[in-house]
Amino acid sequence: MSYLLHIDSSALPTGSVSREVAETFRDAWQQAHPTGHVVHRDLATDPSPHLTTAAVTARFTAPADRTPEQAEAIELQDELVEEFLGAGVYLFTVPMYNMSIPSSFKAWLDHIMVPGRTLGLSPHALATAGRPAVVISSRGGAYGPGTPRDGWDHAIPYLTTVLGSALALDVQFVISELTMAHRNPAMADLRPAADASRTRAHQEAKQHAQKIATHLLA
Repeated sequence: MSYLLHIDSSALPTGSVSREVAETFRDAWQQAHPTGHVVHRDLATDPSPHLTTAAVTARFTAPADRTPEQAEAIELQDELVEEFLGAGVYLFTVPMYNMSIPSSFKAWLDHIMVPGRTLGLSPHALATAGRPAVVISSRGGAYGPGTPRDGWDHAIPYLTTVLGSALALDVQFVISELTMAHRNPAMADLRPAADASRTRAHQEAKQHAQKIATHLLA
């Protein structure tokens, strides 16, 4: 079985709820599949650069005609694309920042979403179609139906489209809400709900890891 690719985009090295829940997934995964290999790319310590003119134009320039800047840009792109294509399972740690995803994760996506390689006319014909993926996301507040900020979540809908539709992965989401409740006195009455959401996220992460590993090893 190919490796688990873990892309981590939390800016916090410690105290990150999304990293904490992802660790629960990783622990459960390794227990269920102790010989499984994990490739971890931490975008906080090793960020992918934002696309440049050289990175974009290199895709449409013959290798012999590329400038040194284009050659360098395409080398990084090839590395990231091959790493993505080589995985059999994906774990994405993507907290919500300012109603959307971290710019570091968007930059990584911009490098690996390449027509003819990871994108095509028919997503279901892609090499990655149907491969399992789990997105661990956290957010300081609550954005579900009935909340004051219902409709402000531009992270999960975007990731559903990009990962599930464009890249054709079989995506599951694990979400921990109200993570600011223990830091913001104005949210003190929401702390029980925050704790329940966090506990549920850990449970769901563990269950997803066990289920995916069991299915792949069957």
